[in-house]
Amino acid sequence: MAKKFNALIDAMDTFLRTPATITEGRCHVRDAVDMKRIMITVMIALCPALLFGWWNVGYQHFLATGGTTGLWPCLWYGFLKWLPLVIVTYVSGLGVEVLFSQIRKEEVAEGFFVTGFIIPMIMPPDVLLWIVAVATIFAVLFGKEVFGGTGYNFLNPALLARAFVFFAYPSVISGDKVWISGADAITSATPLALAMNGHLEAMPSTWELFLGTIPGCIGETCKIAILLGAAILLFTQVADWRIMLTVLVGGYATALICQAAGLCPIAAHDQLLMGGFLFGAVFMATDPVTAAHTRTGKYIYGMLIGVLAVLIRLLNKGYPEGMMLAILLMNIFAPLIDYCVIQSTINRRQKRLSNRKQKRS
Repeated sequence: MAKKFNALIDAMDTFLRTPATITEGRCHVRDAVDMKRIMITVMIALCPALLFGWWNVGYQHFLATGGTTGLWPCLWYGFLKWLPLVIVTYVSGLGVEVLFSQIRKEEVAEGFFVTGFIIPMIMPPDVLLWIVAVATIFAVLFGKEVFGGTGYNFLNPALLARAFVFFAYPSVISGDKVWISGADAITSATPLALAMNGHLEAMPSTWELFLGTIPGCIGETCKIAILLGAAILLFTQVADWRIMLTVLVGGYATALICQAAGLCPIAAHDQLLMGGFLFGAVFMATDPVTAAHTRTGKYIYGMLIGVLAVLIRLLNKGYPEGMMLAILLMNIFAPLIDYCVIQSTINRRQKRLSNRKQKRS
């Protein structure tokens, strides 16, 4: 009986304790940092945004319904909204992971622990639980397992789950009524929707955008908390600063150009503070599996994400948030970018070697 559930038992044992198995071959690098510790570091970096998200979900709810906006009531309300989402995400997603690991007779990879942590943070607080379960199963099944599992997927599973919800059930993740929990009759548009529809007089200030006291997904509103998470990732060298920086530079430069051309009605820096731009730049674009791997490729990859995200926002009036599509599109092109960079390096070195041989002769 235990053999039938070996993958699940091994996954729980690995998560709760340090495995006794060690590498014995000479070619392996022995280091204190393994996959589990990297995943835990990412989850710790996500915690500031998550904690603020709990508070903001409760704050927006009580602000809309006229209740108390004290710290603990807001935190508790937001936590109760988040808890079912994360339970459903882990049960459905890990169920698929364990099933495929058992079939392949492999260990369960730790990658989904971060994916399952992020998915509830990029969903509206009142999204239906069965939709989250279906989206998670779809993302894990068709975004990872059919390609061989963790390390072989070319699309970010968390973003794929959000994309599935957006295209399959757009009414639960778009519009003005989905961002305030427990207040279906109250409309509260996000800053992106206000900017897209030209309601600039109702736009929150730059400080409010930065602080995050605005309607939005659970983990995407507070830019201070996201930057704190970025600092943790950069300090521990879990994420690459090249991708983060170039995403911001690409987005800001594009917003400046569009602003000069009359296409961007708001300040260029506000584009970086709206929606999931900063969250995506820090936690999504830097995914080590789906991002570009070459040094030059990372600059190109990040720059194009920033450019495309702002262009989609400004030119596609039917979809105000462009970060999700920009990252998923560049996930597809990341292998091609790396291939072109490597081939360019090979050609350049061959040409240099040929020139040296000609000079000697």
